Amino acid sequence: MTSQRWAWAHIDRDVLRHNAQTLAQHVAPQQLWAVVKADAYGHGAVECAQVALSAGAQGLCVALVDEGVALRNAGISAPILVMSEQPAEQYSEIVAYGLIATVYNESSIAELAHVAQQCEVMTAVHLKIDTGMHRVGVDPERAVGAAKKIADAQWLTLDGVYTHCATADATDATFAEQQISQFAHAVSEIRTAGIAVQHVHVSNSASAIRHLDSQVQCTLSRVGIALYGIAGDAESNSFGADHQLELHPVMSLRARVSHVQRVKAGEGVSYGLRRPVERDSIIATIPLGYADGVPRGLWQAGSVLIGGKRRHFAGVITMDQLMVNCDNDEIAIGDEVVLIGTQGSDSITANEWARHMDTIGYEIVCGISARVPRRYIN
Repeated sequence: MTSQRWAWAHIDRDVLRHNAQTLAQHVAPQQLWAVVKADAYGHGAVECAQVALSAGAQGLCVALVDEGVALRNAGISAPILVMSEQPAEQYSEIVAYGLIATVYNESSIAELAHVAQQCEVMTAVHLKIDTGMHRVGVDPERAVGAAKKIADAQWLTLDGVYTHCATADATDATFAEQQISQFAHAVSEIRTAGIAVQHVHVSNSASAIRHLDSQVQCTLSRVGIALYGIAGDAESNSFGADHQLELHPVMSLRARVSHVQRVKAGEGVSYGLRRPVERDSIIATIPLGYADGVPRGLWQAGSVLIGGKRRHFAGVITMDQLMVNCDNDEIAIGDEVVLIGTQGSDSITANEWARHMDTIGYEIVCGISARVPRRYIN
């Protein structure tokens, strides 16, 4: 994508570095492992991984084998955990690229052990235990058996055991504490069986910030969304009531006005002409649309910043362009538009979009499409 397009996302390396350093200090003595799946939540996996590692992260987490391979091909040698089981056809890549496999089904453990033996490469695995989220993981009652199967495999090493909290960002931590207690019991049983485990981990961003895993001697925290300065709770936009960390958004979404016209009172704008202007108004066209990740439904309540002022959408957001009502202010082609970020004294956040769309900030930044060039600054 040419960098000359009149729409782009700024990714601020200094802000990311600050966030990573802040989080690394907050979770210490645990290690910080940066979650860079989904292209680092839309921020750029390779670039963000490099910054996070330089700022104190000691490992990385991805969702797909291809994501891990891309990091290795970029010259990154840090530990990389693939956070769920993958197709058996990809086990050879996991082994060859030195990725850490997550396992929880006995058939997967057996197949991965077979591939590692064929390659004669010692392969690290983390056993995931399902303590109540019921997405993936081995049942706690079968955790010791699965751990033994890994320990007994000649070319596998049980590098870690972990679980994932379903309600870490909820005000009431009761269920999260139950999950962690159940996990702690499973880890104790594994160790009582004589099986060594190097890494034990529970926390995602919300749990790490709130130190919910304090009842377990964890060695690392898997931090994703907080690293990018977006609160998991879009409603409160808070990084934890008891731990107000100074974290800032890494991404801003910007564009330039591509067309300006005056529309007469009573005329509508965009498909369906759904919002006729109440008086003669200046309408600015911005070359971004839902194909770029601006949700179509945002038109009803959302706004952008031009000249430091909020400008509300004038009509339905289209695939490649959107229009905003600038009243009678002087607007020129080429004026900068901020869709997410700060201009003047006002700011629009990913979580503001999320609240309008009844979703979470994760979905917003992950949805900024590859059509939008990423410009890395600082």
